[in-house]
Amino acid sequence: MDKTDKEIRRYFKNIFGFRVRNVEPFRIALIHKSVSSNDAIGGRLNNERLEYLGDAILGSIIADFLYHKYPLESEGVLTRMRSKLVNRNRLNNLARKLGLPEMMRMDSHITSNTPNGNALEAVVGAIYIDQGFKRTYDIIIHNIFLTFLDMNEVYAEDDDYKSRILIWAQHNRHKVTFDIQNEDKGRDHLYRAILSIDGKECAQALGQSVKKAEQAAAEKALAAMETKE
Repeated sequence: MDKTDKEIRRYFKNIFGFRVRNVEPFRIALIHKSVSSNDAIGGRLNNERLEYLGDAILGSIIADFLYHKYPLESEGVLTRMRSKLVNRNRLNNLARKLGLPEMMRMDSHITSNTPNGNALEAVVGAIYIDQGFKRTYDIIIHNIFLTFLDMNEVYAEDDDYKSRILIWAQHNRHKVTFDIQNEDKGRDHLYRAILSIDGKECAQALGQSVKKAEQAAAEKALAAMETKE
């Protein structure tokens, strides 16, 4: 059932902590692609464009937040931390905690309890359009990430992607293999790790050591699996 403008305004005031000015982008942010319709100029009316915008805004907000929160950390650490915060599983879980799936307009065959990180990104896009960057930054960081996540726990999470995918494979009765190839790039000697699941190539990556190449390939494979969820 479609939510009324009053219900949408109440939801964002109670859950996200701000008053909606223009409800239109929020109506669109809550339309799943399964119930798309054509707008007045022939475009598809759903939240995918807002998802695209919100993904970019969310990445910028998280990057700025981490840059200032961890002034002594390297670019690599900050990049991994950002990946942890915006990966599909975490965004799905945040969407569920925010009660966002229940607000969505979607096909009846899709359960309203399904976590939807894509919808959360679309909502970020709508907040940005309605509130501007600075206010969106405050809402996302203080009312969502710092409210629902323990940053110290996220920081300490295991980055051993190879172990994670091997454990997943064992639990789900799949076979994961790594094929290592040597590559000469001028003065740099690199290794290419090609990760296959049940004999089908899923990801490959370069690294300055076999371990780094395998970890990078496993990270790519896990990211691809999360995107498909």
